[in-house]
Amino acid sequence: MNIELARFNMIEQQIRPWNVLDPAILELLAVMRREDFLPPAYRALAFVDTEVPLPDGQCMLAPRVEARMLQELDLQRHERVLEVGAGSGFMAALLAHRARSVTSLEIRPALATFAAANLQRAGVSNAKVRVLDGARGLPDDAPFDAIVLSGSVDSVPQSLLEQLTPGGRLIAIVGDEPMMRAVRVRRLAASQFESTELFDTVAPRLSGFNESSRFRF
Repeated sequence: MNIELARFNMIEQQIRPWNVLDPAILELLAVMRREDFLPPAYRALAFVDTEVPLPDGQCMLAPRVEARMLQELDLQRHERVLEVGAGSGFMAALLAHRARSVTSLEIRPALATFAAANLQRAGVSNAKVRVLDGARGLPDDAPFDAIVLSGSVDSVPQSLLEQLTPGGRLIAIVGDEPMMRAVRVRRLAASQFESTELFDTVAPRLSGFNESSRFRF
């Protein structure tokens, strides 16, 4: 397989058509070696428009979803980011190249070790992985300029929104299969939030978050 051609095709055929047009992000995706963040058995799937299996039964989000979420955050170099769900560490690496620092929370120890090793191998020094239940966020280190939920939730906990700075943004994929929606919530003031629906997609559930009670017939 021609790795660089596959990477080019991923950007031009999957990511750019999904309205990811920020030149800096497209350039970052061209140089960040996505394949190095995957288990060896699945590296051939690094550039395919699909979720890719990871250790402990988890998976890596599709390239276009990661790219679009990164663009919609509109990160600045001085900002601090909290990620919930480390996965392979690839999203943390992308975030780290756009922000000052990234803390990624992963509830599964094996996956946290995998992600941390990938970040170290890639030379990403301003991102760290901690083994914690990300549903609670990281209140002792808050506030954060941006929070990313790298997976889906039934709803965004208010406790996470409270960990944003004024002007801070949170992005999450919210809802239930077969229809979920990526949403960006911006904190306008202490108790004022603005929510924007971004795009429809489907992603695996993040562990630890509450599910709404629903009647089933």
